[in-house]
Amino acid sequence: MRPRISLITLGVENLERSIAFYRDGLGLPTQGIMGTEFEIGAVAFFDLQSGLKLAVWPRTSLSADTGLPLRPPSPGTFSLAHNVGSEAEVEEVLAQAKRAGATIVKPAQRAFWGGYAGYFQDPDGHLWEVAYNPDMPA
Repeated sequence: MRPRISLITLGVENLERSIAFYRDGLGLPTQGIMGTEFEIGAVAFFDLQSGLKLAVWPRTSLSADTGLPLRPPSPGTFSLAHNVGSEAEVEEVLAQAKRAGATIVKPAQRAFWGGYAGYFQDPDGHLWEVAYNPDMPA
């Protein structure tokens, strides 16, 4: 396997709500919902960076496609990280996420590893870290 990721898919309860959060609230570009001609195909893709997209897909569709039973979400099992260029930008992104409807679960603060970071959950409970790492370019 070549070490690359091209798509991150988040299972969501309400596709329209997730689009509003990521597109309108966080400003991520999308063409909106596509795939509605398929029984479990309605999905939205957001451009993150060159070669990487974020997809939001109903949890029921993800369950049907994989064959795995639908279980309650478990937000503490992984997080996505968004690295920024300064401590001030960490604060700005967390504030933007909160205005968009996110829940701030850990306000920005000095991190044990020497940077500055905080966490928010999107409307479906997916955990995002917003971090400034002086040793890692944003």
